Amino acid sequence: MNIGKVMLQGTFNKDGKPKRQLRQSRLISAIQVGLLSMMSLTATAEETETNSAPLSACYVDGLSEQVQCGSLMVAENPAKPEGKQITIHYAVLPAIKPSFKTQAMLAIAGGPGQSAIENAAGFDRMLAKVRQDRDILLIDQRGTGQSNILACEDDNLSALSFNDDDMDYVADTQKCLNEIDADVTQYGSLTALTDFEAVRQHLGYNKLHLYGVSYGTRMAQLYMREYPQALATVTLDGVVPMQQSVIAIGSAIDRGYDLLFRDCQQNSGCQQQFPTLEQDFNQVDSALADAAIITQTRDPQTDEVASFTLTRGKFNGAIRMALYMPNIRALIPHAIHQASIGNYQPVLGIYALTADSTGIAMGMHASVVCGEDMHRITEDIRQQSKGSYMGSTMIEGLEGTCSVWNMPQVDSSFSDAIDSDIPTLLLSGDLDPATPPSWGDMATEKLSNAKHFTSKFATHGVAYQSCGNELIADLVKSGSLDKVDGECLEKDVSRSFYLNANTVEVIPTATEE
Repeated sequence: MNIGKVMLQGTFNKDGKPKRQLRQSRLISAIQVGLLSMMSLTATAEETETNSAPLSACYVDGLSEQVQCGSLMVAENPAKPEGKQITIHYAVLPAIKPSFKTQAMLAIAGGPGQSAIENAAGFDRMLAKVRQDRDILLIDQRGTGQSNILACEDDNLSALSFNDDDMDYVADTQKCLNEIDADVTQYGSLTALTDFEAVRQHLGYNKLHLYGVSYGTRMAQLYMREYPQALATVTLDGVVPMQQSVIAIGSAIDRGYDLLFRDCQQNSGCQQQFPTLEQDFNQVDSALADAAIITQTRDPQTDEVASFTLTRGKFNGAIRMALYMPNIRALIPHAIHQASIGNYQPVLGIYALTADSTGIAMGMHASVVCGEDMHRITEDIRQQSKGSYMGSTMIEGLEGTCSVWNMPQVDSSFSDAIDSDIPTLLLSGDLDPATPPSWGDMATEKLSNAKHFTSKFATHGVAYQSCGNELIADLVKSGSLDKVDGECLEKDVSRSFYLNANTVEVIPTATEE
């Protein structure tokens, strides 16, 4: 399998994809977030060949209204301004009542490798109050979406039938690199940050409010370090501290599993229906470690008969990605139990939600992780990963990928804690399987004007699941943390576990007469 991706993710869209057979890139094989069906942008005017395209009316999927779209030409390599040029695309969701025309909220997508524009509908819903009087600015980071995307695709690969255990990391990565027409060394976070600042200046915003989710929190922190004068407030949601290599996510994944098993045991209905959930999981995992299971099933998108190859990587990847979203997390105990008694259809259903919908640009992902994180694998991280299937296979995959990608390492100062007095709100979900609350605590080390709140019932992306979006609106409106109170995050918004395929209610037991 390929775990050559860290996949922090963080940006959530609505579902509803057209029926088609599940397809998947070999390099985006098992560890994926679900319900991230990406959305395409349709502009009403053609791009110009000048250094920038003027704002023009356009539509983005998921929004019925027209928004504004534009682009800016930049050097692929800033050290060679006369060299190859690439186009950075952006969209502006105009303020409903534009009271602050020189300010905007820049929403930065996760991944690394997701498109902000393709997640416009999700950002619009979550930042609806902010948009009442300020524009929402979305920029497709270089290497993603429409900004010279670095993608690796295999259109002939069925996500259901392929066996990720047979992957050759090095060969597949080399094939991907050979197909990309770009200098991949120029697609790291610091270079991309210069694009963000160029777009801000181009559009004439004096101040930005930042919202970064997951990997987007790294970009937001770099903005705080490099261009503090351009920022009014910052929100970090699902925090990746600068001091932490994202490859340490392996221990966070294991923590997410443990919390799932704990929550089921503490829920009377779940504990009664699935009293041996952790053992059920270990049983399936152990069997798949010996050999993949091949079964005939129906493609959940086309309803056509198809062969489903369930590997250890697919099983673990599906469960991990389901942990990101409370509504899908509620299905996991039922899916695990059914798999333990030989019914793999529920696991297939969860896998189908994740296998074709991440919208991750693998090339950009590799440029970021290989240049900024791989060299920061400590001996402690390696030791912790030895007892973790997810952690150890992730490192194995990344070592293969990065040996081909050959990214220059960032300077050691890249990992320094951000020293800033910009009003900064940090949000963590206690159930987060990617960026645990301890990472948020770490990020506050030198933030002198910050508040960190943890939502007991949230997973990854607190503002999408709770009153966190209200806190963001309060911060932006006042420009201060003084009256930002996280008490509302204590509200119990937990979801009951599904005890069968259709209901969270206890199944009645037939009685003998």
